[in-house]
Amino acid sequence: MRRLAPLLAACLILAGCGLRPLYQGGGSGAVAHALGGVEVAMIDGKAGWLVRNAITDRIGPPTGTPRYRLEVELDDQISGFGVRRDDAVTRERRTLRARYRLRDAGAGTVLLDTTASSDAGIDVVNSDYATIAAENTALENLSQAIADQIVARLALYASRSPGER
Repeated sequence: MRRLAPLLAACLILAGCGLRPLYQGGGSGAVAHALGGVEVAMIDGKAGWLVRNAITDRIGPPTGTPRYRLEVELDDQISGFGVRRDDAVTRERRTLRARYRLRDAGAGTVLLDTTASSDAGIDVVNSDYATIAAENTALENLSQAIADQIVARLALYASRSPGER
């Protein structure tokens, strides 16, 4: 009984704090319904293609006429920061930043304007092929991370904006 009391107290505290599931209602819930109305605009470059596909994989294609349009601008940079005595770079950092806007498709007004970013460290080795492969893998992973951040923020916006749906 003594072990059960702290568990019961924790359940009562959590129940009173106002937490509720973000995707309440599953595929027929308000958040899923709002995300189903988002059209993702084309994004330039390889990173743009990766990010757009990752976002579309997460939210799916728009169902019916899109109510929202998501516009994303990317900034992809690689910088060397590990340098040996002979000025050879031994470590790189790849940074992917996204500025994205959610617009009302009908009115064109901006509903959400924010950023997402992620970075990855890359070892620079003697093989150019291995270094390029590592840079590409980092870009793929960063694209997934950026897409996760964007979709999470869109879902949070949808859950807090009942008048916008």
